[in-house]
Amino acid sequence: MSSALHSITIVGDQVQEAAEFYGRTFSAPTVQDGASVDVDLHGVGRLRLEPGAGAAEGFPGFVVTYILAQPGEVRAVMEAAARHGAEILKPAKKALFGSFAGSFRSPDGVIWKLASQSNKDTTAPSPSPKPLETTVILGVSDPKKSVPFYVALGMTKDRDYGSKYIDFLPEEGSVRLCLMQSPVLAKDVGHRGRRVDTPPLTLVRRSTVTDGGAATPVDGDAETVTDPDGFRWAASDEQPAR
Repeated sequence: MSSALHSITIVGDQVQEAAEFYGRTFSAPTVQDGASVDVDLHGVGRLRLEPGAGAAEGFPGFVVTYILAQPGEVRAVMEAAARHGAEILKPAKKALFGSFAGSFRSPDGVIWKLASQSNKDTTAPSPSPKPLETTVILGVSDPKKSVPFYVALGMTKDRDYGSKYIDFLPEEGSVRLCLMQSPVLAKDVGHRGRRVDTPPLTLVRRSTVTDGGAATPVDGDAETVTDPDGFRWAASDEQPAR
């Protein structure tokens, strides 16, 4: 049996306002599901907004990264976020290793990092940029020490830089899971506050078994667990989007 991050659920006290922000900022399709809203991050990520207590003051403990093709697209999405009420934490600019990045806090308290691996445009930016990949980076005490928990869930480690950064192979169409030390992650996105005690998200994993080369969801895998750094994990047997 293997598993991977399937989607992320954000809890907040203004679900409709949050859905409107994401729809306008990312040009992302949204679907109402009772009191909750599902947000499709253009086929490379799934976000669910659920009603609950709003985000506490401080660093939420995680960052969602929206990876784009070129700097002009990073600027365009950053400008859209600012127009629709985001707080800019780090203006978009050239970053390490020839990349281009910036970060903002959305009105529902989630911190987003916009990034491009290139710091030079090669074509005219799209008026509605679509991401190449999305990731959720969890701020943990020690990425290396956290790995056994995720391996026990059936996840497959991908890139490993020891205690600096570790990530896991993503499910097709889903958010990639990454781990960084919490203080380093907060500094990277320009946040100086302490980490909140209870992060306002649930990470949903999808477990599969392989039979004759075909992966199928595991029935009844509905266990909810908390990882060593306080992040809540639930399970889903929903088929991945195609």
